[in-house]
Amino acid sequence: MRGLIEQLLKFGVVGAAATLIDFAVMIALTELAGLDPVISAGVSFTVSVVFNYLASMRFVFTRREDLGRAAEAAIFVALSLAGLAINEVLMWLGVTMLRLNYVLVKVAATCVVMLWNFLSRKRWLDAS
Repeated sequence: MRGLIEQLLKFGVVGAAATLIDFAVMIALTELAGLDPVISAGVSFTVSVVFNYLASMRFVFTRREDLGRAAEAAIFVALSLAGLAINEVLMWLGVTMLRLNYVLVKVAATCVVMLWNFLSRKRWLDAS
């Protein structure tokens, strides 16, 4: 149980850093570059996934011996694409359909995707 708690804390630190990157890029693209918030959210999510992969596989999850790096990266990308789909659907629903503030919608979407990320990566990528 202690190992799981430590892993969750590490996941939280990496996730917080990835979230800061995600929000900073999204806000910069929306406010400074004038992109649509839904497009900005997709781009920022993708940028944060690259950071998240590198940090998660180094500090959070134990590499599985039965997966090579290419397979590991492919699984991570596939799980991240599912997270991106969740993110984009929630952003579209909140911003376009419900006309809510894009930052508030992004906070809610981030919480949902964070849960997806931990559970799916723990299931398919972690050796412990």
